[in-house]
Amino acid sequence: MKTHETETKHGVLQYEIREDGVILTGYRGRDIMLVIPERLEDRPVTVIGKKAFLGAKELQQLFLPESIVSIQDWAFACCSALTTLVLPRKKIDTGQGILKDCSRLRQIAAVSGERDGLASLESLSGTEEQVSRLLAAAMGSLDAFYLFEPLEAGSKSWLERWDARMLSLLSKEDAEGFSKMLLCGEEDYGSKENNLDYYIGQRRRFKVRLAMLRLMNDTGLAPAVREDLLAYLRAHTKGGASEETWEVVLEEHGDEREYYRFLLDHDCINDENFSAVLEDMGERHTEMKAFLMNARGARPEMEEAFAALSFDL
Repeated sequence: MKTHETETKHGVLQYEIREDGVILTGYRGRDIMLVIPERLEDRPVTVIGKKAFLGAKELQQLFLPESIVSIQDWAFACCSALTTLVLPRKKIDTGQGILKDCSRLRQIAAVSGERDGLASLESLSGTEEQVSRLLAAAMGSLDAFYLFEPLEAGSKSWLERWDARMLSLLSKEDAEGFSKMLLCGEEDYGSKENNLDYYIGQRRRFKVRLAMLRLMNDTGLAPAVREDLLAYLRAHTKGGASEETWEVVLEEHGDEREYYRFLLDHDCINDENFSAVLEDMGERHTEMKAFLMNARGARPEMEEAFAALSFDL
């Protein structure tokens, strides 16, 4: 089969012409954002071929046309910079590992045919944005490929299955899998990963990230599940038996205000741990410290704790 090429802004798409349409077979280039054309040589682009975008390490945003009906094995695997995938809201046949090792993927938006390109992202409703984050997490945190259903994503039954998978992961014992990891030699002997306390801490951080993701994208979330997630976060915040909730926010979202607002709104930062939170922040994140003080009304005892810290700007 003859291979054809068409130029992108910073690269080249390779494709083959079939009787029923065009299959994209490869890509090389340095595009950060790429909009796949609806048609090539007056034929619809219907298939993203096997490994077509494998290892496209600079690609961050990818937009698929309404004409796509199939995505083959490992089509977008190892796209390590990919954060956003936009595709049509329809049934799409998919192969295995299509988004394997896309660790930065944060959004898979399934949009109707009348919206395309950047406009498809800009016109998302609040609920659609939340569902796009949950769909991306299904492929990453949940490791639930069966939830890759662009047509069903956001429906009541789909959200129930998403939550069921989440709860099954949260219910696992923190030490589960540690012995197996050691027996299989998955980590280097003597590394910190071989330490049980470290392993448990990492499992708890995973659970914290997952619980926060769902609570911050809470469309269709049952009240009882909400309370269970909040209880877990509060049990592991600053001053608790372990502090993974606070550690995840401080170390991974140090200057992202929405996370501090989330902790304040859900009693994960409170009167009992406020001074300790400020102390942990040290001389970093001064803007977030000011935000916390203002948000909590700058009561005298908190002002005293805040003033005791030094700020070298």
